[in-house]
Amino acid sequence: MTERDRCHWDAHYAESGVAPVGYANPPSIFAAFADLFPTGGRALEIACGRGCAALWLACRGMEVHAVDVSSTAIQLARELHSRSADARRARFEVFDLDNGLPDGPPVELLLCHNFRDERLYQSMMDRLAPRGLLAIATLSEVDAGLGSFRARRGELRHAFRDLELLAEGESDGKAWLVGRQR
Repeated sequence: MTERDRCHWDAHYAESGVAPVGYANPPSIFAAFADLFPTGGRALEIACGRGCAALWLACRGMEVHAVDVSSTAIQLARELHSRSADARRARFEVFDLDNGLPDGPPVELLLCHNFRDERLYQSMMDRLAPRGLLAIATLSEVDAGLGSFRARRGELRHAFRDLELLAEGESDGKAWLVGRQR
């Protein structure tokens, strides 16, 4: 990621501040499917932002490794988690996904919310443990028009066609998919 992009995200998160612990919820786009998410094992969250979803996963019993390119976001995530009894279940790392996924063991859940990099799709599949769950959501061209950060119509379904598809959607400028490794 360019230094300009990193500075943009640092400024964005600095404006947001630390989220209240009460915001420990699944990303809203996945809320209806929260019962599909594991309650134990390892999770990798990429582009974790302020750490709200990571806290929700940790509270559910998962061991969470969460990464973001913004050092400000990671600092805010650490502060949020320091207020929780489940803080020990999550670790946060400043990491540039232009370098691929961070090293680590297979995961029972890979969560990617509001981030898209087609170069990572195969690595995401490879990182899932047997029966591991992928939950991915990104901006989409569907009902929104073209854009370099937007997924093309059907992109997620095609990229993750080898997963057992549990839920998906594309509308209003968003695309999302929940799938399980076979």
